[in-house]
Amino acid sequence: MTNRKVTSPQAANAASKTLTNPSTGANSRTAAGSALSQTGAPKKQTSPAAASAASKALRDGRTSSTTKSAAGSALAQARGGKK
Repeated sequence: MTNRKVTSPQAANAASKTLTNPSTGANSRTAAGSALSQTGAPKKQTSPAAASAASKALRDGRTSSTTKSAAGSALAQARGGKK
């Protein structure tokens, strides 16, 4: 099934803030970069590595709400689980 989801302007803004923050960790940067790359690109899909990074960022208690927004967007655009 084709992915038709795109990153919203709010999530893209959150991803941009995440990437420009010097204290952002690697998982958060990977997730934010994936979300930002999918802005206005409905055929792009989050890679398994970026989805894993987004999941880790969401579970990390130190992650800011801004970063969680970007990570959630990236994860929402990932391919579904194993079938």
